[in-house]
Amino acid sequence: MPKPKRINSKALVAAALEAQRRAVAPYSRFKVGAALLTDSGEIITGANVESASYGLSCCAERVAIFKALTDGVTDFRAAAVVSPGGVTPCGACRQLLIEYATDAVLFVADSRKPDTIRRFRVRDLLPAAFTNIPPVLP
Repeated sequence: MPKPKRINSKALVAAALEAQRRAVAPYSRFKVGAALLTDSGEIITGANVESASYGLSCCAERVAIFKALTDGVTDFRAAAVVSPGGVTPCGACRQLLIEYATDAVLFVADSRKPDTIRRFRVRDLLPAAFTNIPPVLP
């Protein structure tokens, strides 16, 4: 399938808002939704999931990336993240985005004001990122 010519940021943010409704955040009550746009035009979503053991919690961006990768999807054009206040991805999420969606565009919106969308390039989010990973040996 050919790549869409334009990225519909509003549609991607809407998908992230829908995902946000499925977040499991009983401790912080800080619900985040994410949506990835693949090169083929498919949208893959994720939401944050919290654990009583905080270190086991997982951000919405990572949930979406892991879901996509484990389904065999590896080419991404854009991502959207929504949260109260419209915070940008954490360091761990930035690392995964730079590894798996380097050339993607990132849209960030406050879930209470989703029509105000900020735009970033993933490659600019993590200067001097750790991406020099040796190939897997046979």
